Amino acid sequence: MMLSSTQASRSLFGAVLYLALTSLLLLFTLTIVPTVRATDEKINLQRYFPLVADDQLLNNDKRFLQIMQGGGGVSSNVGGLNSASISSTDTSLWPDKPKINVQQEINKLNITYVYQSSWPKMDVKLGSVTAVSFDKDGHIVLFHRCDRIWDQNTFTLGNVFRQRNKGPIRDSTVLALDRETGNLAYDWGKNLFYMPHGLTIDNEDNVWITDVALHQVFKFGPRGSDDKPLMKLGTAFTPGSNKTTFCKPTSVAVLENGDFFVADGYCNARILKYSKDGQRILSWGQNTFSGTSFDVAPQNFFAIPHALTLVPEQELVCTADRENGRIQCFFWSNGTFHSQYHSQLIGDRLFSMDYTPAQGGQFVVVNGPTAEIGVKTEQYNEVRGYIMDFKTTKVIGKFGPNDLTFSNPHDVAVTMDGNEIYVAELNPTKIHKFLHKSLVKTVSLSAAKPKANIEVDDKTQGVNLTVAAGLTADGRIGVMTDNVAAEHHKPGATAILVATLMLLFAFLTFAMALLIARRRRRGNAGGLSVGQPSELVYRKLVASAQNISEDIP
Repeated sequence: MMLSSTQASRSLFGAVLYLALTSLLLLFTLTIVPTVRATDEKINLQRYFPLVADDQLLNNDKRFLQIMQGGGGVSSNVGGLNSASISSTDTSLWPDKPKINVQQEINKLNITYVYQSSWPKMDVKLGSVTAVSFDKDGHIVLFHRCDRIWDQNTFTLGNVFRQRNKGPIRDSTVLALDRETGNLAYDWGKNLFYMPHGLTIDNEDNVWITDVALHQVFKFGPRGSDDKPLMKLGTAFTPGSNKTTFCKPTSVAVLENGDFFVADGYCNARILKYSKDGQRILSWGQNTFSGTSFDVAPQNFFAIPHALTLVPEQELVCTADRENGRIQCFFWSNGTFHSQYHSQLIGDRLFSMDYTPAQGGQFVVVNGPTAEIGVKTEQYNEVRGYIMDFKTTKVIGKFGPNDLTFSNPHDVAVTMDGNEIYVAELNPTKIHKFLHKSLVKTVSLSAAKPKANIEVDDKTQGVNLTVAAGLTADGRIGVMTDNVAAEHHKPGATAILVATLMLLFAFLTFAMALLIARRRRRGNAGGLSVGQPSELVYRKLVASAQNISEDIP
């Protein structure tokens, strides 16, 4: 059966309209109704529940309010001395912060490090990179989770690891990379760990590991020494808060004499000091959770002590108080409070920091994304690396991949001379390298070679190009400026799908408009059939032609 032009047009019009509306609906679903997924980068309320039986847990909503309010002061024991109870909601301790334009202030910061986009050059596939450190040979040693993912189903409300039946991670979780080339130097850590988190290498090249699934702290010899631990603290798969147990410990810092500190961590929110042989000396810290960071906050209260670093000149141990968005420093001899560091430019979540004595002492900091658990913050936030002066507490510099932002940085390490910075990122699963701009050469535009990272200073009338000699051997040029598009992380699957649907919608809209225009042009043509002429029409045409021929003389 042949369709008329009108029927065909209507059918095609309906199909195009259906596809367009379907694409628009799917686009709306992906962009307006985001999917929330809890990882260890996001505030997962179950981590802050007290270590009690499930039937004793507080109501979720009530506990959430207590967490966000920093509920209730309790006694702390600092260096063996009982301190007075401190209420985290005491308004006298939380003065108003001066109002500043955070975005403008961040834009004013100098870009102090050049991104090495072609480093590392290895074929090993990385999982979520959780920690980074340096061994005595100068290798970059990273800790990653391979195919293991921490999500909302990983732990019970009592912080017990649910995926024990999967066994330990089969692949190497510790990788050592050459600082210059990024090639793999050595690897170890197969069939040992369940959920990697912290990694620190001490002055004797021993490797200290924390595993949040095992709730344990490990000490290994240089390069893992055949995967046999020299020391093991905590009880496997058993969260706890007494003298012999941990609950999701996060980090370790080691003194030259062998004494060490453990940040414990997601549940207990405390710092413990141990002797070289693993005997507990003291502990301090109380678990509180503040929804907003302040310039002056209660001492010794933590909302996830997430990383540790040492300041040898002042004999301090400092921790990244993650959800309070600050660094707290304590005398390492007795755990008494020394100072804290917070900036509105860094924001309310500070994931990790490392210390370098360069330039009179500096903290290198990585922060994290805000607007978690459905509460959008009014504070402007850029997920970057920041340089903070130890003496003045001011943020004096910034850095990021090609001067763009990170997504989920988790740890950072800086060399003693302050010339190199390495950032471990969970998602995308990457290890980043940055080189201080004092080590790069300034050249003219005509002399710039393809093997370079180029930094454009748009704050001056001229153009300043800095080339990291021999460090970007893949021939790519990374332009780093706030106003220039540059290479960053690869787009995610959602972004690609959204872009594809937008193009499809535009194409279908154009096709529909073209179809309507063609129908209008054909509307006055008398509704000719789109099929072949019928036999009756054919005969009439033949007869008409014969009559015409007969009339012609």
